[in-house]
Amino acid sequence: MVTIVTGAVVQAATVLFDKARTLAKLADLVSDAASGGAQLIVLPEAFVGGYPKGLDFGTRLGMRTDEGREMFRRYYENAIDVPGQDTETIGKIAAAAKAHLVIGVVERAGGTLYCTVLFFDPAGALIGKHRKLMPTALERVVWGFGDGSTLPAPKTAIGTLGAVICWENYMPQLRLAMYAQGVEFYCAPTVDDREVWLPSMQMIALEGRCFVLSACQFMTRSDGPEGYHPVQGDKPDTTIIRGGSCIISPLGKVLAGPVYDEATVLFAEMDKDDILRGKFDLDVVGHYARPDIFTLTVNEATQSAVKKGVVA
Repeated sequence: MVTIVTGAVVQAATVLFDKARTLAKLADLVSDAASGGAQLIVLPEAFVGGYPKGLDFGTRLGMRTDEGREMFRRYYENAIDVPGQDTETIGKIAAAAKAHLVIGVVERAGGTLYCTVLFFDPAGALIGKHRKLMPTALERVVWGFGDGSTLPAPKTAIGTLGAVICWENYMPQLRLAMYAQGVEFYCAPTVDDREVWLPSMQMIALEGRCFVLSACQFMTRSDGPEGYHPVQGDKPDTTIIRGGSCIISPLGKVLAGPVYDEATVLFAEMDKDDILRGKFDLDVVGHYARPDIFTLTVNEATQSAVKKGVVA
């Protein structure tokens, strides 16, 4: 049984609006992390597909512009089908690295985009998908809402994985649903680069008595193409997303990071026995729960706008 797991969080930028170059960059980044001994590699929110921070997609209350519609079309074009040719490519990258890979993507389905996390095993198989339940603020203009059918906790050779994306981590019910599945490696892809993100991750590690691996992009204006005019500014060295990636132990100790204002890969050795040591005095879905007072119901059914069947 695997006890010590080497984890890595990758802090790097999408090649915005260029999926092919992003996938090529992904291969290099994952290879670098694997060469450092990583068995579990976590990449940021929306890494494939991109997080065009600072754009408004021409949206005002009750109004949309033609330019904004074209920007959405371009964004959709660089999203991926799940499963599809691009997930096969990502799977091959995971297999070449012989590592578990947890990666944020922008998924397209019908005419809607979703902020999604994908899980791959070391053989390159796609073993799980989580769609962000609650896009934050203007994200709701370009991303749809996930449902309870994509709350996986894949059990792997190194342990049980889970993923909660960015501000979903501030949803107590979602965290509890993940803890109830026995998540040992709680992955938190994000673009939140504020200093308060670190104590948030420490609190979650303490609450869930799990390892938390949070990967955030480091992105500058130069990572975007011509025609990308973020509100932060157009100078090539303007920081769009400043990083802050980290790895936290089940007792809240910072094992790696946070690092700001540079691209990097952070590594940490994670002793799974620390999870049990932590649960000695706190298990929020076990001896520290009060199900006689509080219960949580999770609807895991797929939600569909059109349901076929015979009405009695």
